Amino acid sequence: MTQSAPGDAPVLEVRGLHVSFEGRIGLGAGMAGKKATTARAVDGVDLALLRGEVLALAGESGCGKTTLARTIMGLERPKQGEIRFEGERLGTSAKILREYRRRVQIVFQDPTAALNPRQTIYESVAEGLRIHGITNQDGLTEEKLVARALARSGLRPPERFFLVYPHELSGGQRQRVVIAGALVLEPEIIVADEPVSSLDASVRGEILKLLLGLRDGFGSAVRVVAHDLGLAWTIADRVAIMYLGRIVEIGPAEDVLTKPLHPYTKALLEVVPEAGGLSRPILSGETPDPTRIPEGCRFHPRCPEVSSGAAANAGVEARCRGEDLELIELRPGHFAACHLAAARREDVVPSTST
Repeated sequence: MTQSAPGDAPVLEVRGLHVSFEGRIGLGAGMAGKKATTARAVDGVDLALLRGEVLALAGESGCGKTTLARTIMGLERPKQGEIRFEGERLGTSAKILREYRRRVQIVFQDPTAALNPRQTIYESVAEGLRIHGITNQDGLTEEKLVARALARSGLRPPERFFLVYPHELSGGQRQRVVIAGALVLEPEIIVADEPVSSLDASVRGEILKLLLGLRDGFGSAVRVVAHDLGLAWTIADRVAIMYLGRIVEIGPAEDVLTKPLHPYTKALLEVVPEAGGLSRPILSGETPDPTRIPEGCRFHPRCPEVSSGAAANAGVEARCRGEDLELIELRPGHFAACHLAAARREDVVPSTST
């Protein structure tokens, strides 16, 4: 089931996506009969991205956010499930993926690693045009297209940066160059993987404002992968919370961030100043091993509602420990996968699927 706002046609859909990685074992272990373990990095994700919206995907490190982003870009192949772009199932041929990647661009978290230190800024931005054989677009030459992309990303006058190399720029300027490299192809979707995590606090706001401008000025859909909810609070129309390979809550940003339903979301918000969070986290333990996902709700070993007895008092502890749960629409457009939240609801809103 894909969650989206009623009446809106998604530009991108992920349906039943599973991505796993086989572990390696030594020769001695293999001879002893031990088998390699499988890490379920993405474990049954359904997600829709609407045209012109900013969707933030948040969660702890290791929960599968980056793997999901890479799979959406065609950089990882799913074991199961499908990706649909503008209503059509995405194929796997080189020709189809090449055209798809022209229309769906990714901005990586580390701009220094994303840029070739031996290429000028002009060459870095023009590279996408050359890969896709674009020499003229909207009546503009390659040089004009590169200049337009740099200007849109906030590097003005753009000609000043043509012959500059990455090491001559600040971290914020390098990230703007990476964004310009995506913008030059006029994509319908930009996937931003932790776009400000490697930047100083002083320039993070500028980059976030730029990403919002892509939606408001050019109608691009933006999917932002975020480690913390502070970023989602600033930029997102909708927020999806991911835990151990699966989305456990999704809905309008204001609802998810001010009236969270899932205990994991509530715990993440405890350390977000924008949400009035506390100075100390209420989560205990490390993120579980994706090779050994717990039965039942995968969050129950760390869940404060289970450890405090609240789940037992509500009569759902056994289900938390033993029954898996799909996302349920508990408020209009607001979904959560939580037995306790479902038990506490007054009325269940019929689920919508698009």
